[in-house]
Amino acid sequence: MAKRKFSVSHLKDSGFRADGLRAFFEYRDLGVKAATGGGALAHVIRARPGGAFVGKTHWHDTEFQLVYVLKGWIKFDYEGVGEVLLEAGSCAYQPPGIRHRELGHSDDIEILEVVMPGNFKTVELPDH
Repeated sequence: MAKRKFSVSHLKDSGFRADGLRAFFEYRDLGVKAATGGGALAHVIRARPGGAFVGKTHWHDTEFQLVYVLKGWIKFDYEGVGEVLLEAGSCAYQPPGIRHRELGHSDDIEILEVVMPGNFKTVELPDH
């Protein structure tokens, strides 16, 4: 088992980077991945100014994935569930392997995402 250590993040509005999974988002790592030796990941995701939105159907090879909306709104289409609108204060648990696609988000969207393991694979599916 990887060594775990205490971690705290106080960056607030700084520390966002545009090198994450989606080019239209910016990601702020909260230090959990390093603290857990890759056992978990926690980051804040927000809309990237000027980022062109593209919603592709995909799934994540995870054990656990939770999304909590801090600000704004985001809309998904989940396989077997349908369209789900998440607004500030909404929380969604995405079961491992569930196919989904983002349909849109507000310009001010900010979400907290927690994923296990910290290194996970995303599989994009071909467009129909």
